[in-house]
Amino acid sequence: MAKKPVKFSVVDAFTESAFKGNPAAVCLLEEDRDDQWLQALAAEFNLSETCYLTRLSDSVSDPALSSTPARFRLRWFTPVTEVDLCGHATLAAASTLFKSGLVNSDIIEFSTLSGILTAKKVPDGVEVASGSTIPNGEAQDSYFIELNFPADPLNGFNSTDASLISNALGGASVIDIRRTTVTDDLLVLLPSGKAVLDLLPQYDEIKKCPGTSGVIVTAVAPPE
Repeated sequence: MAKKPVKFSVVDAFTESAFKGNPAAVCLLEEDRDDQWLQALAAEFNLSETCYLTRLSDSVSDPALSSTPARFRLRWFTPVTEVDLCGHATLAAASTLFKSGLVNSDIIEFSTLSGILTAKKVPDGVEVASGSTIPNGEAQDSYFIELNFPADPLNGFNSTDASLISNALGGASVIDIRRTTVTDDLLVLLPSGKAVLDLLPQYDEIKKCPGTSGVIVTAVAPPE
């Protein structure tokens, strides 16, 4: 029997403008697909992340029970492998579900390799259109999406290796370095948001950084 077509969207997270932000492909699965197929499709999209949503059998879709969280299985794939967690693709998945009308609840629970993650619709008190209406003629409030992710406690990092990290980041000035407990990543603090934007990572050198699976670079955001 032929497989059902897969509905998908490409969502630009963290932006209100098309072709900006951080894109992710969001695929809604109505039936199981094997891992080889999931990986092949992610490779064809060739985005940093492709995620797959499958509604769980105990998920409630009755509008009268909208206070009960909708539940979906969520998996994330890069073009080359499955990953345990992805923030922007989770945000893209939640946005797709809220906007598509597939869920009636303001809360979605995602069952993932990193445990249960939640996305909550949080009104910001501003109407979508000034004096206008949305296509169905009903006014609708705009909203934020609040994600609840597992915390990864931080540990100290050997300061004697700080110069190696700086060199791996193209000579960036480093304020502080910490190590995550669960994923064994390095969290590197730079002086400013501009320093992050101007970063010139040396990927071959990053691979040589002592005992780490990845490097996360951050800084205090500039005032709006």
